Amino acid sequence: QVQLVESGGGLVQAGGSLRLSCAASARTFSSYVMGWFRQAPGKEREFAAYISRSGGMTSYADSVKGRFTISRDNAKNTVYLQMNSLKPDDTAVYYCAAGPLQTSTSAYYTYWGQGTQVTVSS
Repeated sequence: QVQLVESGGGLVQAGGSLRLSCAASARTFSSYVMGWFRQAPGKEREFAAYISRSGGMTSYADSVKGRFTISRDNAKNTVYLQMNSLKPDDTAVYYCAAGPLQTSTSAYYTYWGQGTQVTVSS
C-alpha cells in the first residue's frame, strides 16, 4: 500500500509559478512510475506528466509541455511538478499517482493522492 500526499497548491496570477510536491509513504517509492493528473470543474481527469522510476525519462501532455517540469527525489520519496507561465486554463485539482507503467492512461495508476487545488486568476 502506498499513501500519497500532495501539497503546494494555491492561488496564483496568470504568468506566475507554483511547485507541487507529492510525498509517498512507501519505501519502494523508486519502484513506481509517478504521474501528475489534473481535473478541472466539469471536466474529466486528464494527464499532465509522468516520470520513470529512475527519473531519466519524462513525458508531458501537449497542453503543459514547455511550461511544466516533473522531477523526483527517490531519497526523499517525493515527486515534484514545477509549473511556470501558468494560465487560467491550468486551474484544476492536481493529483499525483503511482503505478507500474510509463503511461498517460490514468487507469494504469494504482495509487492516488487526495489532490491539491491550483487556481490561476486572469
